[in-house]
Amino acid sequence: MTTAISLVRERAALARAASKRLATLSTGAKNEALNRIAELLETRQEPILEANARDLADGREAGLDPYFLERLTLGPDRLRAIAADTRTVAMLPDPVGEVFDSRTLPNGLVIGRRRVPLGVIAAIYESRPNVTIDIAALALKSGNASLLRGGKEARYSNAALGQVIREALAPTEVPDDAVQVVSDPDRAHVDELLKAHDLIDLIVPRGGAGLIEYVRQNATMPVVAHGDAIVQIYVDEFVDLELAISVVDNAKTRRYSICNAVDTLLVHALIAPAFLDRLAGHWGDKVTLIADARAAALLSKERHPSISVERATEQDWSTEHLALRVGVRVVDSLDEAMAHIDQYGSHHSDAILTENYTRAMRFVDEVDSAAVYVNASTQFTDGAQFGLGAEVGISTQKMHARGPMGLRELTSYKWTIFGKGQVRPL
Repeated sequence: MTTAISLVRERAALARAASKRLATLSTGAKNEALNRIAELLETRQEPILEANARDLADGREAGLDPYFLERLTLGPDRLRAIAADTRTVAMLPDPVGEVFDSRTLPNGLVIGRRRVPLGVIAAIYESRPNVTIDIAALALKSGNASLLRGGKEARYSNAALGQVIREALAPTEVPDDAVQVVSDPDRAHVDELLKAHDLIDLIVPRGGAGLIEYVRQNATMPVVAHGDAIVQIYVDEFVDLELAISVVDNAKTRRYSICNAVDTLLVHALIAPAFLDRLAGHWGDKVTLIADARAAALLSKERHPSISVERATEQDWSTEHLALRVGVRVVDSLDEAMAHIDQYGSHHSDAILTENYTRAMRFVDEVDSAAVYVNASTQFTDGAQFGLGAEVGISTQKMHARGPMGLRELTSYKWTIFGKGQVRPL
């Protein structure tokens, strides 16, 4: 009987062997495979949607939170959108083989750096079956093999997507084994993946803080990840109120279940009465406002009887809500807002809404986050929205990659040195 350990080692070894071939393929060969995957996502929808319906039924029976089910849900439109993102990846420039920083040394040596694939990229993720395609596509285009271990809540969806990928690759030059989807939910798979540093070059965990911390503590290979995404927007005193309401509404309500949805609003005291009055009128009871004492005093039940207000606790400022809930704190200055962001934020995505250029640039310069916005919704922090086609994940680290990880972030480089018989002097 195949054990969890032997299964993972076997899959990782197959991916390792495939990565050698994949690293040498032409851009055209890789693009052909990506376009085949996109085509089958559109023409083989029925088995994928049937598998997804099975996962959703199991999730509802298990009592999964609404935001989790929303992330898990596929449909014809989402599959078409995933296919479109895959085609976008195919159209992007291939980073593999790019030579940069090339120069000629005084001794005549021509030295430069050449982009190369990392090798095998493993991902451990929860709930979002679209991640299976996103990571597979980016890894393939950047010349990397991938080993994808989704969560048990999406096991049938991921298995169906893995089958579509293998079917798509079969007639192409890309090895079938270049994408390995492990849909078996056995937890032993995770532990074995984390030990396979001899076969896996990078691991990317995507999910809750518990999963990410477990991977960070136990992985024997490099890890790129982010923890809880505490996203904050500062509404400055010099702001266009209509713009502020529009941006804040989008940042919270467009999709509240994603990591770039706003969690905390920091509102300058001079604009707070007008802004909070308009926001309460706009949202009504749609979004619960978790307010500090100053904000609560401004949220009038007499003017807006339907608004939902709760008093904030210290813990609320460091909570990723993933729900139609948002913290509201009144501050007296930009400095106080940035101090709050530094204390409670997660270095993911933060924004300032202001018409004051000096304040905007101070915010950009001083807020230490992977994505810093001026007068725009934080929900743009996404690989596809940033022009990367898709993303392997969003990194809040500073080494190797930061923010949405696309093709270049899945490459390393080697030094190349061309000479004409030069020898180093004694």
